[in-house]
Amino acid sequence: MRTSSISSHAAVCLTVCCALLAGACSSESATPAPAARPAQLEPVPAGHPDITPLPDPELQGGHVGRAPRRITTAQLKSSIRVTTGRDWSQIDNLAASLGRADYALVNAEATETNLVFAKFLEDGAREVCMATAEADLKQTDASLRVLSPQVPANADLAAIDPAAVQANLTYLSTRFWGEPLITEELAVWASTFQKIATRAKAAKKPREAWGAMCIALMTDARFVTY
Repeated sequence: MRTSSISSHAAVCLTVCCALLAGACSSESATPAPAARPAQLEPVPAGHPDITPLPDPELQGGHVGRAPRRITTAQLKSSIRVTTGRDWSQIDNLAASLGRADYALVNAEATETNLVFAKFLEDGAREVCMATAEADLKQTDASLRVLSPQVPANADLAAIDPAAVQANLTYLSTRFWGEPLITEELAVWASTFQKIATRAKAAKKPREAWGAMCIALMTDARFVTY
């Protein structure tokens, strides 16, 4: 009798639990899902670190980024050959002074633009530029001349058309630097050439006219940096 009473009580409890669970399930299923909220950007937290602005290009010669780097001795040798068509005879002898590594005592290429480099570069420029200018004087075909292809053959140095001078300087600056002389700078170079040409004619040394322009172009920082 007692066992039957306990069994009946257990059955009632089980029935009640099932009813409660069923109600909870039906209640949950009947509750609508919350509506999705639109995406929102999180506000920038206070105390964000300051951002250093890029330097003004006008205060750095039009450049932003790393400082210019000097070309290596091997690159210098190649550049001289490409721009003038001839080699600097002493460049290999002076290579160590110009910064080439020997990998015995020095294992890193030096690329600083110092007074020693500038002095030897000027010597090399004089050698190859004057030799090139001398060869151009003997070349009657203007298209085959290295330093003055835009100037008529056997032209009077003191009477070359200013437009031809500027055209030739534009060609040379593009050949030596990869960028042409423009506006005010082009006018200054053209004026300088005309003064040198007049003196070269008076001294009967015509090769010095375009030869001097070649030296100036080769010793300019734009020839040896990138």
